[in-house]
Order: sequence, then C-alpha cells, then structure tokens
Amino acid sequence: MALATIHWTPDGRDRRALAQRHDWSALTGLEQVWPELARLHGDAIALEAPHAAEPETLTYRQLHQGIEQVAAGFGALGVRPGEVVALFAENGPRWLLSDQGLMRAGAADAVRGSAAPPEELRYILRDSGAVALVVESALLLEGLALEGELLDQLRFVVLLEGQGGSQAPPLPCHPWAELLQRGAEALAAAGPRPGPAAQPDRLATILYTSGTTGQPKGVPLSHANLLHQLRHFGVAVAPQPGDRVVSVLPIWHSYERSAEYFLLSCGCRQTYTTLKQLRADLQRVRPHYLISVPRLWEALLSGFETALAAMPAARQRLLGRALANSRSYGQARRRALDLSLSPEPVGGRVVAGLRAALRWPLHALAAQLLWPKVRQQLVGGALRTAISGGGALALHVDGFFEAIGIELLVGYGLTETSPVLTCRRRWANRRGSAGQPLPGTAIQIVDPETRQPLAIGQRGLVLARGPQVMAGYWGKPEATARVLDGEGWFDTGDLGLLLADGSLVLTGRAKDTIVLSSGENIEPAPLEEALLASPLIEQVMLVGQDRKQLGALIVPRPEPLQAFAIGLPESSQAALLRALTRDCNRILAERPGSRLDERLAGVALVEPFSLDNGLLTQTLKQRRDRIAARDAAAIAAIYG
Repeated sequence: MALATIHWTPDGRDRRALAQRHDWSALTGLEQVWPELARLHGDAIALEAPHAAEPETLTYRQLHQGIEQVAAGFGALGVRPGEVVALFAENGPRWLLSDQGLMRAGAADAVRGSAAPPEELRYILRDSGAVALVVESALLLEGLALEGELLDQLRFVVLLEGQGGSQAPPLPCHPWAELLQRGAEALAAAGPRPGPAAQPDRLATILYTSGTTGQPKGVPLSHANLLHQLRHFGVAVAPQPGDRVVSVLPIWHSYERSAEYFLLSCGCRQTYTTLKQLRADLQRVRPHYLISVPRLWEALLSGFETALAAMPAARQRLLGRALANSRSYGQARRRALDLSLSPEPVGGRVVAGLRAALRWPLHALAAQLLWPKVRQQLVGGALRTAISGGGALALHVDGFFEAIGIELLVGYGLTETSPVLTCRRRWANRRGSAGQPLPGTAIQIVDPETRQPLAIGQRGLVLARGPQVMAGYWGKPEATARVLDGEGWFDTGDLGLLLADGSLVLTGRAKDTIVLSSGENIEPAPLEEALLASPLIEQVMLVGQDRKQLGALIVPRPEPLQAFAIGLPESSQAALLRALTRDCNRILAERPGSRLDERLAGVALVEPFSLDNGLLTQTLKQRRDRIAARDAAAIAAIYG
C-alpha cells in the first residue's frame, strides 16, 4: 500500500522552468532583491497606482532608491534592527516602499488592512509589540483612538497620505514627505546604511490571520520563508520583463504579497486597482497575468452568463452549444492528461482513441472565432495565465475558463505557509486539483483521529512540511503546539487526498464540517461549489449543525430568480422556496457519489455576504459564524 506522503523534489520540467528564472539563491534577505532589479531593469516601470489619492508611477530604479530613502528615514526616526513597526494600509507603492524600507532597515512589520475594525487593529498593536505605526491617513489614526499603554508603547506615527487630521495627534506624527526628507538628509550625510545581518531566519513580517472565527493570530514569517516562495513560483508561471499584471487583492495578505514579490522579481509592470475599477482596468491595462481568489473568477463567469442572457435567442443557442462543446473538449483533454500522468502503462488503442476524441472541429472553430472575443471582453484579451488561490475553485468555474482558452492555474496554501504549498503546472493542469507541491515541500495525508498516514487516494487531514512553513504563532505556544508537531508537520486543518502523481485534491475544511444529529459528517464546501453552478444562486452557505438535515442560506441572482418564479404554479414565497429547494436537491443528487444525507430540508433567501457588512474576509471567504448570527432567524425558519 503506497502511503499518501509526497516529498517533492524538482523533476525535469520543474528544473527547466526554474532555470529560466533569475537566480536568487545567494540572497539572505528579501531587501537584497531591489538593487539587483534596479540594475537589470532600470527605467522600466515597476509600479503604477492610477486610482490612489496621489497617483504614482515608479520605475525599478526609483523603487530601489525609494526603499533606500525610506529605510534611512525610519532609521533617522530611531527604528532599530529587530524591532517591529505596524503597517495598516491598503494597496499602493507607498505600502511596498514602507514594507521593504523597514526590512532594509533590519526591522519587521506587523500588517493589516485599514478596513479592519479598530479594536482588531489595537489588538495587533499590543500583540506585536510595535514600536511605531504607519497608517494610511489621519482619519484612520483618529479612528484608532489610541490611549493608555499603546501611547506609551509607540514612539511615532507615519501617514502615507495627507497631513495631520482635525484633531491634534496623540504622539509625534510624520507625513510621508517628511519621512522621505529625513531619509534623503541621512543618506546625504552618511550614505546608504549597512545591510541587515545575513540571517535568513530573521523575522521579516507578522501577518495577522483575518480568520473566519475567533481572535486573529500573529503569523511570524522569516526572510527564508518568503525567499522560498520567490525562488520557486517559477514552476507554475513564466513571466517576462515588461509583462503586465493587475493587482486587486489586499497587498498585506500573504497570497498577494508573495505573488507580488515574485512578479516584480521577474521585471513585470504592476498596476494597483480596486474591485470598483477592476473591469475598466482589465480593458485599459490588458494584463498578461492576473492573480485572484475564486470569488473573482465566479464573478467573471457570472458576467458572461448575464451578457449571454441579454443576447438574441439564436446567438444564445450558438454560444451555448459552442461552450458545451468546448467543455467536452476540455473533459477529453483531462482524461488524456490523467492517463498520461498515470503510473500504469497505457495501451496503444486507448491512446489512439483519445487522439480521435480530441478532434473537435466545433471547438477548433470556436477557439479561433468566438473565444478570443470573449476573452477580450472579460479580461482584456492579452491574458496568458490566471492564478486562483485563497480557497477552493468550483469545477464548473474551472471548466469555463479552460473552455474559452484561459490557462487557469490553482495554488493552495495558508498564511502560516507563506502561503503556497502546492500549485498546478501548465504541463500538469489537473482540473479540480490544487496541484503538486512546490520544490522542497512535503505533503502527507493522515487519519484525523489517529494521525496515522493513509494510502494514496484515501481522504484525510492534510499535513505539510517545508521551508515556507512558519516556526510558530507569535507569542502563542499553546496555539503553536496544536498545529505543529515535533517533526515540523503543520496541520492545515484541510481535508484532502493525494493522487499518484503527487497532485493534491482538497475536499473540505475539518473545522467547517457539519455534524448532523444522525452523526453523519458533511463537508459543506463541495456541496456549495456544486450549488453555485445554478444560474439562480449568487452565494450560498450550508447550515445544519446538530440538525436532522442540511439547510441552505442563498443569496439569489434577482433576474433569473424572477424568471424562475414566473413558471411556478403558485405565486407565494413559500412555493418559491419549495421549488428552489427541489432545484437545489436535484443539483446535489446529480453529484458523483451523492449521498442521501446531502439533501436540503429547505432554503432561505438572505442578503449578500460582503466585505462592507463584515461577512467576508479580505480574501472573500465567508465568515460562517457571523453569517449564522446575522441570519439566525432565517435558519430557524428553515427548520420551523
């Protein structure tokens, strides 16, 4: 019996992919990347922020010079190597200059977004032991209402935007221009600062998990953790200098941050955008690479479906038939890939049959005439590779982008793992999987109760070990002991299985498991993914802990739901909910391996889950406890 433990070393294709990237193996700190990039790319544009309060564009040379100046400015304000400075702000060049300026000064930053609740930001200040604070604006500083021990702890504040607010600041407050001026004077007087100690394990940053439940935990990451990611992302993507990237995820989040370091290390041109400006910027920038979370890909698919519904019936039929054919083509390609990756020999007749199956004339015609126009309308038309992370990607969404010719790769990891553990390769892009481990990474599947290793193909708890895994939570040895064992295996809290080629397939979250009153354990994520394929459903969350049956909180798509209701024999809300429940149960029953205990007792229609109402994290994951609290009455009605 082959045990489900994969210790991944680069194979020939991984090695060839990494050989095409710049060699960063000699680095001992992330701050050492920028002078080399200034030498390699000079006046090429590195960053642009067209929507910032003060729009900015920086070349690679200006980025390096800015980091040196900011580092000198922090030094002039008294920041010493080894100290922690809190950084509460959103995407923009000044965030990166502050982040890397602090690392260049030998310090570390404790980061969080400016939209986090003030009590959470105050908690981070206390927990991290920050000696100073960098904030987006005076308004955010005033909202923090700093007092007592926090005022004694902090030496100064730097404002990334604007001057002081209407209230006198409670401690020394320096606008961005003043920080730069102090840095320029220090450089003129003494020259560049000596580099930090060549210790890869020194602290680089503390990230605070947004989490879906409970108090955030500090995740300290070292330079070695971050450098592992920068050196090994190249197994999945191969950016070239000058390639365009649109950045929409929060820059302080582990996934966006490591991806940004990597893409800049390849000489890419990065544009910061917002969710509000994303659609326009996709058309204006026409990115070659786009990195985001499943919710964005779902939204793009939803936009396509909305546009399709508004077209004349004949065009709807044409595109619908072409899309179905291209999806079938993709399924045939996946079967061929599965056979090619199988350790078992493949008979010649099977291979010949697959080659015949891949001859799809309608798909070839659509790929030439239809899908380029769709890609142009959705993402600008130049996209080479899309990368999804931060959560499971529904198979129907994955298949859509495959059908229209967008290479969508999926990565998997956690804040505690810097974050990427596994990713799909272009030559092994298994739909429905989270890909193979990064070089130097080990993945093991164990029984959740006994912690004994399971066999290949058996589902269990996913453990990980590698250079990107944190050493432990900040100041929380008990929490560390719960997730890290004596051999360095990190408990991800995810459930999954390993395939023979090393690909990881995720099947749910251990802590999200719904236990019915019958004792049956239900993983909600795969069922929710299936339900999201319905044109009636925008968002969904399953409930049912300690109940006889599952229920579903549904955020509907208004227009399709209205059309659905018109065809019902009764016009009451109760009749609509019964019909919607039947439709959901039909979808769930059609899932491969469907179980009777995966049916819904009922559904309730609820208001959207969003960032603004606090029901989604910054990476658009559902905060299940908060949703359940808000919609307690709706849940009660399902079971009433």
